[in-house]
Amino acid sequence: MKCLYCECTESKVIDSRSADDDRTIRRRRECTACGRRFTTYETIEVSPVLVVKNNGTRESFNAEKVRTGIIKACEKRPVSIATIDEIVLDISKQVYNSMDGEISSKKIGEMVMERLKKTDEVSYVRYASVYRSFKDISSFMAELKSMMKADKEKK
Repeated sequence: MKCLYCECTESKVIDSRSADDDRTIRRRRECTACGRRFTTYETIEVSPVLVVKNNGTRESFNAEKVRTGIIKACEKRPVSIATIDEIVLDISKQVYNSMDGEISSKKIGEMVMERLKKTDEVSYVRYASVYRSFKDISSFMAELKSMMKADKEKK
């Protein structure tokens, strides 16, 4: 690390602390040449993951967009923000751990629906109705019937 004052490349670490919810390490350093102190921050480099949309365009993965969609689906339902944040964190981890540079928006939507189905069925149906673009009442009913059939098979 180059000193800000004399540009010497030798320094010693005086103090290290975690910062930013343990995602960053703050280091207090002292230059061995001039003796002045400065602070550096060390973070994990995250490689961006691109989302391939249905029309073929690409954009960076944004967990906040996933969170917003889930919040809309769970509106006026007994689903806590903590549960929503847990779902978003789980999906984000899965996206970044896939080690792929790209993921389809369809795959992300399926991950959301899988978790919402376990959490709250009404929220799942709301999300699915937007995500799957139900064209008419028959396609909506077909989804509900498949849910009811799966529920009967569980019992």
